[in-house]
Amino acid sequence: MAKRVLKFYADWCQPCKMLSRVIEDVKDQIEIPVEDVNIDDNIFMAQHHNVRGVPTLVLVDDDDKEVSRKVGYMSEAEFLTFVKGE
Repeated sequence: MAKRVLKFYADWCQPCKMLSRVIEDVKDQIEIPVEDVNIDDNIFMAQHHNVRGVPTLVLVDDDDKEVSRKVGYMSEAEFLTFVKGE
């Protein structure tokens, strides 16, 4: 089961900013934390998770193993479905 969401983003990325607003709007509807990872500041973590574009969301378990991944902007409904694993 997923324990957290890694949100890979960049300050210069407009879809990343839009996705951040979506996540902010629904954060009270999710139970797992979302961790922001700026790819320009943390290139090694981005490489470790094989991030090729932003925004990228990666659901990881307790062992930091990937459970699911989504690349690109998504709506509130899409984000909630992704996080809940439906």
